[in-house]
Amino acid sequence: QVQPVESGGGLVQAGGSLRLSCAPSGRAFSTNGVGWFRQPPGKEREFVAASVWRGGGTLYADSVKGRFTISRDNAKNTVYLQMNSLEPEDPALYYCAAPKVRYATPTPQLYDYWGQGTQVTVSS
Repeated sequence: QVQPVESGGGLVQAGGSLRLSCAPSGRAFSTNGVGWFRQPPGKEREFVAASVWRGGGTLYADSVKGRFTISRDNAKNTVYLQMNSLEPEDPALYYCAAPKVRYATPTPQLYDYWGQGTQVTVSS
């Protein structure tokens, strides 16, 4: 079993940047990769980005495309979400999750291990 643990959230001004990290507690992430989701206050959880490390592709939500980048440091077994040009619509509790499928997917039901989340706040 892999238990994702997120970190790196915080308060940033609009237009600023943050880098979120996701490291597994327990066994290492599989080659199925990792997905990032977020839940804004009072709203449903939504897909942000996902990547599969061996040919499974990378996906981004339209709302973050061109601003957010998902990457991985194999030596540290850590996945990152680099968030640039943060907007007032981006504040949320950000989660990483390990999928049960071998392709990048925006469908939360296809993820079976979830972290506790890290809070991102953007001030205008």
